[in-house]
Amino acid sequence: MIVHLVDGTYELFRQFFGRPGHLNADGMEVGATRAVLRNMLAMLDDGATHVGVATDSVVESFRNELYDGYKTGEEMDPLIKAQFPLLDDGLRALGLATFGMIEYEADDALGAAAAIAAADPAVDKVMICTPDKDMAQCVIEGRVVQFDRRKDKVYDVEDVIEKYGVRPESIPDYLGLVGDTADGFPGLPGWGAKSAGAVLYRYGHIEDIPLAAGQWDITVRGGAKLAQTLADNLEDALLFRRIATLDLDAPTVTNVEEMRWTGATPELAALADKLDAPDLVTKAAKLAEGRA
Repeated sequence: MIVHLVDGTYELFRQFFGRPGHLNADGMEVGATRAVLRNMLAMLDDGATHVGVATDSVVESFRNELYDGYKTGEEMDPLIKAQFPLLDDGLRALGLATFGMIEYEADDALGAAAAIAAADPAVDKVMICTPDKDMAQCVIEGRVVQFDRRKDKVYDVEDVIEKYGVRPESIPDYLGLVGDTADGFPGLPGWGAKSAGAVLYRYGHIEDIPLAAGQWDITVRGGAKLAQTLADNLEDALLFRRIATLDLDAPTVTNVEEMRWTGATPELAALADKLDAPDLVTKAAKLAEGRA
């Protein structure tokens, strides 16, 4: 059994900015939503049996209380923001396990669901479908992988190391040092991808990095200055790491079978009508019939 976990927020943005929009009869923009739903049906048509989709329309989360500069939804295009509730309704109408986050973020839900699935001996592999670098921390050799559907690229442990220079368990530390502009925290001055990768590949976690370059047993360009910067800003580095660490307490499912797709709900007909997408109903019915 393979479990597919999808970042619905990423998919909505990808479809919104990647294709022409569509106004329904009420003048509401629905193009991205119906594109995501069609995409989910295509995944099921390709053989996916257990699927969970996470969204976070609120954008703000507990991380905003940890750091004032953390991302907010203030600059989000209202045409896409208005589609989040519609997307959640559509995903549920399709009969998909849907994790709509408020206090947490979609990434937290994906990580939590991945942990539950990975612990189930009936699961052969967990595929986390998103290119978000935060999710690389969930990768477990041969068991939990990250899948960039747009590039058709699967990332296992060695792929994470090749891309970031660190093992999956060091990804939060890596982001704590280099920052993440998309999420709104800066990292530490002078610490770039190469230096953070080299140091963390050797030491693993921020608290295990000696605070004096003379104590390092690896050679890194500008090591003395980097060590001093870390010593002077250790509290910030640990805070940024906390922000980058997924919270696996996010509410999702209690067991993998809750993510088994068995067909759409009766609500799909009205939702499809609102989206000008009658094909959603016929496609879902055909897929469900084939699995009966």
